[in-house]
Formats: sequence, structure tokens, C-alpha cells
Amino acid sequence: MKNKWQKFSQLFSNNTLLFTLVSIFLGLLIGAIILLAAGFNPLLAYSTIITGIFGRWKYISYTIIKATPLILTGLSITFAFRTGLFNIGAEGQFIIGSVTAAAAGYFFHLPWFIHIPVVLFLAMLASGMWGGVAGFLKAKFGVNEVISTIMLNWIALYLQNLLVYTKGFQKPGGETSYDVQPSAIITVLNNWKLSPEGRLWLSDHPILSDILKTPINFGFIFALIAAFLVWFILKHTTLGYKLRAVGLNKHAAKYGGINVNKNMIISMTIAGALAGLAGAVQVMGVAHNVSLLAAMEGYGFDGIAVSLIGSNTAIGCVFSGILFGALKYGGQKIQPIMGAPSEIVNIVIGIIVFFIAIPRLIALLIKIFNKKDKKDVR
Repeated sequence: MKNKWQKFSQLFSNNTLLFTLVSIFLGLLIGAIILLAAGFNPLLAYSTIITGIFGRWKYISYTIIKATPLILTGLSITFAFRTGLFNIGAEGQFIIGSVTAAAAGYFFHLPWFIHIPVVLFLAMLASGMWGGVAGFLKAKFGVNEVISTIMLNWIALYLQNLLVYTKGFQKPGGETSYDVQPSAIITVLNNWKLSPEGRLWLSDHPILSDILKTPINFGFIFALIAAFLVWFILKHTTLGYKLRAVGLNKHAAKYGGINVNKNMIISMTIAGALAGLAGAVQVMGVAHNVSLLAAMEGYGFDGIAVSLIGSNTAIGCVFSGILFGALKYGGQKIQPIMGAPSEIVNIVIGIIVFFIAIPRLIALLIKIFNKKDKKDVR
């Protein structure tokens, strides 16, 4: 007859969602202990974060904006991981997508219904090729994708800095590029909101004004479409079957007639394109330009945590990306309001990832308690 620890172990091994929720709870609990030790009220801190997320419609909008690139970089990591590759290069691919979108958005003069698709396509093409380089090195020469993508991240960063200072692209007297053309901006009702008629209308409707004054854009819709496509490709297509087969056992896949090297390159190319889409959305919907980078912005690295918390699934990346966006945006409010360090949010996120990444530790603890119960019975 199964004892309580065996049942507990089986419950966790069969329920990934439950394990993730417990990890999130433990992250928040330990974060509360740290806040308490630092002399801050954890209940007040967490209520401030919640208010900072849901207190106004504008806050919810900013949370979604913050989450959008994280969802896409998480999908990039997930896609590569499901095919047996660890894409550390989402950060560099994000940068390549950003700078390509900024250049195509500024230099091309097209109608918006052509300009927006062209910019998105070019950004995904460039970043997909950037990711494909790591896939090619892995397939052709056996170069570990972790090493090659880390190096490509730094190359991408310095390449962007070089391009920002290019004559004709750099904004005079600044460290940013020119803004993209209005026809390449995906912000909702942007021109109308800036017009005299729009300003007058918004002043008469304070609730809608609170929503529309935020830079609402179509990026989140693009992220949801990308999540659906990733799920569909991996679950319901021949390509997805081949990619998953390579990820599960490349030797068995090769024996079954699957071209392993070709599928590695395809996997990294698609992963790169997803991360590049994140960069394009950020430029076209929020920043509207690219600037000189002293360090990496972190969207690609945060995508690793998003993928882990989302259990390396497409739908999981959507929800974990929203959780990340909420914590990062709402967490900024605790410093000005109560003086608590906003870095506590990063600690909480780190702890959540830590618990999700070490399921064997929990299994070991369950095994220890299981043995202890057997001794007590004797």
C-alpha cells in the first residue's frame, strides 16, 4: 500500500503545473522572508506589486507590453530545447532583429500595410540566419551551440553599436538611430491620439484615456500567433515530428532516415526568427529606434527563465511571460512607494527558476522522508 510520501511523489511527477505553482509559491515565500529580514513588510510589498499591476487599466497595458518580448524569447528557447538544442543566443538574435527592424523601418518608405509586414519579415529573416549560423556550426563541425551562441551574442551587441554610429542612420548629436517611419509603427491609434481631436476626445473620457495613453500595440497579438504556430508545428506537422525526434534521440532519428544535421539548422533558424520577432516588436511598438548598448538588455536571457517556468511549452511561455512581465513592472513600484529594493523581484524570479530547475532535489527529499516513514512504522 502506498504511503503518503509515495503518493506525494507521484502527484508531483504527474502534474507539471502543480510543481510550477509550488515553485512560484516557494519563490514568493522566500522573497517575503528576505524582505522581512531587511526590515520591510512583505505583505505591504506584495500588495504594492499587485496594485502596481492591476490598480489601473494603464498598468495592465504596460504589463502586457513588458511581457510581449519575454513571451517571444521564451518561445525561441522552447523551440530549440524541444529539438534537443539549448539556445543561449536569443539575446543576440533579439538584437539582430531590433537593429534590422530599426533600419528597415527608417530607410524604407512604404504604405503601412506593406511596410509593417516587410519590416517583420526582414527582422525575422536576419535573426533566423543569425541563429542558423549556430545550427550550422553544430551540424557541420560539432561546435557546442551554447559556446557559439554566447559568442554570437557579443558579436551582435557590438555590431549594433557599430551600426548606430553609421552616418545616415545615427540621429545627430545622440547615441540612438533615427526613429522608424510612422508607417512602420504598430502602436494602436498612435497618430489619432496625438491629434487635437484625439486629445480633446480623451480628455472627455478619463477611463479610456487611461488605457489609450499607454503605447498599446499589436505585439501581444503577434506573440499569441507565434505561440500557436510553435505549438502547431511541433505537435501536428511532419517537420515538428522530425525536430522532436532529433531532440529525443538523434541517433534513433538518424537510423529512422531523418536528416539530423539539416533539422538542427532548421531548429536554430526558427528559434532565431522568434527571438528576432521579439526585437522587431519592441522597436516597432515601444522604442521606435535602437541605441548604443553598454550591456545586453536581458530579454533573451530572461527568455530562458520564461521557458523553464512554462515547462518548455508554447502555452506555458505565454502565461510565464505574463507572470514575468507583471513581476518586473509591478516590482518597480515598491522602491518609490515603500523604499524597498526593487531587486527583490529578481530574487523571487531567481528562486522560482531555482526550484523549477531542480526537481531531482525535491524527489530526493521525498525519498528521504519516505525512508523515514518506513523506519517509524517498524
